Amino acid sequence: GTKYGCGIAQCGACTVHVGDRTMRSCVLPVSALGDRPVTTIEGLEGPTAAAVQKAWRELDVPQCGFCQSGQVMTAAVLLSKVPKPTDDDIDGALAGNVCRCATYVRIRAAVHAAAEELSHG
Repeated sequence: GTKYGCGIAQCGACTVHVGDRTMRSCVLPVSALGDRPVTTIEGLEGPTAAAVQKAWRELDVPQCGFCQSGQVMTAAVLLSKVPKPTDDDIDGALAGNVCRCATYVRIRAAVHAAAEELSHG
């Protein structure tokens, strides 16, 4: 599920979707949400979510897994906005998500694999 990491919106482990944007839940007061929908990793669904989750599994992205919910949430929003992201697009979108296990190469490959799956879907 969504993790509490740093508490200062720097690691990205707590990433959730608020509407169609990623936000850091550790610094997001509930009072600021209004009537905007919030989606956590448990509620992520649809073709983009399925493609990202499949790519993560097939490319063995997680090591410890702590940051993965935030990484997946960010990747899903990126792919919904940029269907064929470049390495720079991916690196820029995921820059706020820290992976202490340093699986960044596999994360980038998984985003590309998910984009490819969605383009044939």
